[in-house]
Amino acid sequence: MTVPRRIIVAISGASGAVYGARLLQVLQPMPGIESHLVVSDAGWRNLAHELDMQRADVEALAHQVHDVRNVGAAIASGSFQCAGMVIAPCSMRTLAAVAHGLSDNLLTRAADVVLKERRRLVMLVRESPLHLTHLRNMVAVTEMGAIVCPPLPAFYLRPQSVGDIVDYSVARALDLLDVPHDLAPRWEGLALAP
Repeated sequence: MTVPRRIIVAISGASGAVYGARLLQVLQPMPGIESHLVVSDAGWRNLAHELDMQRADVEALAHQVHDVRNVGAAIASGSFQCAGMVIAPCSMRTLAAVAHGLSDNLLTRAADVVLKERRRLVMLVRESPLHLTHLRNMVAVTEMGAIVCPPLPAFYLRPQSVGDIVDYSVARALDLLDVPHDLAPRWEGLALAP
C-alpha cells in the first residue's frame, strides 16, 4: 500500500493569501501528495478580500480540510504522519503564538506538533517593517527548528507578472519540503565577464 506524503497547508490572516491558495493549486494534482488545509478566521477574510475566493472554492483545492477551532483534528496529534507544514502567509500573530507555544487553535497546535515531532515547518512571514518582537519571534521559531521564509521576489529571474513572483515563493517552499516541481526557473549562473 502506497502512503501519500501529507503536507499541512495553513493560511493565516496576513496579507498574501495568494501564497497559500497557489500552494494548494500546485499540490492538488501532484501524485502521491495529500494536502491538509487549515485556515484562520482572518485567513478566510483575506482569501475573500484579496482573491475574491469563496470558502468552497478554497476547500475544493485541498484533499482534507480541518476547521481551525477543532483542536481534536488528526493534524493536532504527533501520531499524524506528515512531511511537513507550510504557513502561507504567516501573520505576526501566528508567528508569536508558535514562538511561545500557544496552541490556542488548530493552526498553531498543528505547527507546535510539527516542531515537537522534528518535522519541517516553513513559515512565509508577512510584515514590513519589523519591530524587535517580530525579529525575536523569528529567532525563537528558528531555534525551535522552523524555517522562516519571507515571500520575497527574485528579480534576477526577471519575473514578468505578479504570478511569476508568487510562483517563485511557492517554489521555494516546495523546495524546503523536498517536493519536486517545475514551478519556477532555477538560477543557472552567469558567465564571468571577459
